[in-house]
Order: sequence, then structure tokens, then C-alpha cells
Amino acid sequence: MSSQHHKVLILGSGAAGLTAAIYTARAGLEPTLIHGMQPGGQMTITTDVENYPGFPEVIQGPWLMEQMQAQAEGVGTTMISDMIVEADLQTRPFKLTGDSGDVYTCDALVVCTGAQAKWLGMESEQKYQGFGVSACATCDGFFYRGKEVAVVGGGNTAVEEAIYLTNHATKVKMIHRRDELRAEKLLQQRLLSNPKIEMLWDSTLEEVLGKQDGPMPEVTGMKVRNVKTDEVTEHDLEGVFIAIGHKPNTDLFTDQLEMDEEGYLITQPDSTATKIPGVFAAGDVQDNKFRQAVTAAGTGCMAALEAEKYLAEMEATEQAAAE
Repeated sequence: MSSQHHKVLILGSGAAGLTAAIYTARAGLEPTLIHGMQPGGQMTITTDVENYPGFPEVIQGPWLMEQMQAQAEGVGTTMISDMIVEADLQTRPFKLTGDSGDVYTCDALVVCTGAQAKWLGMESEQKYQGFGVSACATCDGFFYRGKEVAVVGGGNTAVEEAIYLTNHATKVKMIHRRDELRAEKLLQQRLLSNPKIEMLWDSTLEEVLGKQDGPMPEVTGMKVRNVKTDEVTEHDLEGVFIAIGHKPNTDLFTDQLEMDEEGYLITQPDSTATKIPGVFAAGDVQDNKFRQAVTAAGTGCMAALEAEKYLAEMEATEQAAAE
């Protein structure tokens, strides 16, 4: 067990955290970044990436995160592998305790702990995750041009994903366990009037079907159960999108930082600043709208610049008080 102080501490090593690390390191702030349970964030479970600027060829999510980490380390970021289990943001400096027992204190904290897609928890869903089962239509819809897909869910996210997928897929089957949607009425009208979308009401996804005899696993269909009749039907398709929401990783900051009803951290308009001066939030932990690697990187940059400004003002105040 040890105690160590840092000017800037960054929690999370996805696109937001690593970009914040690159910018704060280049500003000479010697940042320390703490990896959580999933080093590299959600991009490490994203196989083909075609929409990150600067790469005309398809790249792999894990590779992109490795490159970002190498860049962050190259300009002077210290990487620590630990799970933060406790955070005290009422004290100065801020105090964080790791699962290891180590205590980390810092003058500025950048929270980039991300969000996780909610999954159904089925074995077949897990087996084909990244190989036909996805939780992000805007990330992966492009790969289903001319193919049939399904979307599971009934809220705004599910409806938006289904409508978006009609730009690529020939048919979108939407599975919802009730006989009416929870989504906004305008979105429902757009969905129900789209000839490419077929509703499977009162239904749940029973199993994702696929084959694993090729170079990579691939989805070939699904089994759907009608909750009223208990009848199970099989459908041929090539992609299944799970759209039952995301859960931001913010439990650590309950009762300390402002959150919306879904648990996303609330930041000031056009800023990554939270209600506690010196604490900034970037990436999917505060973005329940876009959830893209490039937007996460953008807010990571913003957080770094704001943290640099905050620390400079803090230092100037301390110097003035000492004179």
C-alpha cells in the first residue's frame, strides 16, 4: 500500500481518457492514467472500425487503442493498472482509493470511465458479440449493406437504431416484448411507416443462431419467442443489434457529482467541468447522445485543456497568496 500525489489523474483508458492524457502530458502536467476493468474501453470489443478519421482502410478497435496508449506514454503519461473503489471529492486534494489499497491524490481529476451497453445476458449473444451481434448501429450498420438484421428493444435508442439501419439493410425486424413502443410518438410514426421495418410484437429474442466453421464466427439467424403464445419461430438474418440502453460507469460518484436520471454525469454547457471545480468528465460517461470514439476523443481534449487552465489559475492564486 502506498500513497502518491499527482497534478492530474485520469480515470479510464478509452478514447477520451487517452486523448486527455496526450494533451495534459504535452502541457507538461505529467498525468497519471488509471486503467479500469477494461483497458482501452469499449473500442477493445469493437473489431472493424471504419469511421475514425485518418484511416482510409478498415482498422481494428484494439489496435487503435494500443496506438493511442503508445502515443500517450510516449509524451510522458504514467499508466497504472488498478480499480478505483472509493473517491472522496470533498477533500483537497481529491482522494481516490484503489482495489490494491493504494491511495491516489490529485489536484485535477478527469473522469473518463465510460458507459457499457446493456446486454441480454444470453450465451449465444456473447458468443457472436463482434461477429454479427452489436450494440451500436452507427458503428456497425455499414457492414450490413444489402443484408437482413434485427433490433431488440422498444425505447428511443432502439427505434433510432432500427430507422438508421434501413439506410443499409434490406430488412429490419424489430423485436419488442410488449404490443406498444416506449419511444417518442414522432419516432414511432417514422418507424411504423417505414416499409423496410417489420415489427415482431410481444416477442423476445430466444437465441442467436450462427456458424463457427469459417475463418470467423458469423450470425445466420435467430429464434424468437412470442410471450403470449409461447410459439418459437426461426428467422434467417445476418446481424442482431441489442438496443436496450447503456449504463454509465458512475457508481463511484453517487451523491458527489450531478447525474441525470440514467446516471450520466452532468457537465456545464460547452464544457467538461462538473459542479466540483477541478473535476472534469469526458467521453461516454457524460455523453448519452453520440457515443462515438471520435466525439469521446474530442471531449477528452476539451477536458485536458480545461484542466490545464484550472491548474494554472490555481497556481497563480497560490503564488499571489504567498507573496
